[in-house]
Amino acid sequence: MSTIFPEFESFVAALPAEGSLFGLDLGTKTVGVAVSDPRRTIASPVETILRRKFTLDADRLLELAAGRKVVGFVLGLPVNMDGSEGPRCQATRAFARSLAGRTPLPISFWDERLSTAAVERMLISFDTSRKRRDEVVDKLAAAYILQGAIDRIGGIRRAAEDAAR
Repeated sequence: MSTIFPEFESFVAALPAEGSLFGLDLGTKTVGVAVSDPRRTIASPVETILRRKFTLDADRLLELAAGRKVVGFVLGLPVNMDGSEGPRCQATRAFARSLAGRTPLPISFWDERLSTAAVERMLISFDTSRKRRDEVVDKLAAAYILQGAIDRIGGIRRAAEDAAR
């Protein structure tokens, strides 16, 4: 059973110095999956999982995580624009609790406000067809979420290094 870290800084402190992270964009129909490199500098899209049952979805996530030697999960938290949490946040937290029961890897959350919209705008600017956008938007949103989180991890590390000097 893993630990869910509501505070991102505590999650970062619990991670090993190196190792890939998974970023998840949880939708009602799909789960976008992204992975970082082991040094946590860049996020890359991996896959979009069509949601069926939690057990099947979790099995696929854990299979992917094991294959990439993932050391933690960052779940996009769909906070409302005013900062409040609605039913989608509750569903994400419930997913995290269920996933925590199946893995020892630490789990935390990252505010995903506007991530899908940002990815959609980028794809439109590249003149990507609607069909192709629908195929890739979830895993690209997961990469966008994860990139924000690993950029923050880098900032936390630099602040710790500066404080140690």
